[in-house]
Amino acid sequence: MALRHAVLAALLDEELSGYQLAKAFDMGVANFWHAMPQQLYAELAKLEKEGLVAGREVVQDTRPNKRLFRVTDDGLAELERFAAVAAKPSFIRDDLLVKVQAADHLDAAELIARLTERAEFAEAKAAQFEALLERMRGDRPEGEFLRYGERIGPYLTCRRGRDFERANRDWCQEVIAVLRARSA
Repeated sequence: MALRHAVLAALLDEELSGYQLAKAFDMGVANFWHAMPQQLYAELAKLEKEGLVAGREVVQDTRPNKRLFRVTDDGLAELERFAAVAAKPSFIRDDLLVKVQAADHLDAAELIARLTERAEFAEAKAAQFEALLERMRGDRPEGEFLRYGERIGPYLTCRRGRDFERANRDWCQEVIAVLRARSA
């Protein structure tokens, strides 16, 4: 997947400025595609030049003017072409796994400290995703929301992010338990 497809998907529901797009990436898209704000601004410029998004300037009285972007029909067609292609399998590339791979030759206390940090980060991120999911579905039970909700795509990807972070937390806790048991 190219960044362009993640940007197009993020712009499907509403017009966003580059700043708003960066915030949307932080809260939703980042669980499956990471991009720096500079990359997003550059990608918006490319997409606009190619006619896949349209930008318009909004004049503001007390702040600098801003540009809002929306997906064009050509942009939606590009997303449809992208969706029609088989998805490539994902691969894990994680420096913490390299450290665990070398666990037999490293200081277990240091490795446990890194695993603890990661588990805490994953727990906090999972909680953020859970709060976002609750906001998306409102007071509806999840099953009802999934069946009748207006847009479920962002909800489903957010759920995947939550589950991914929970799995990271659980794995870190398991490895910590193994390392502690071996050093006892």
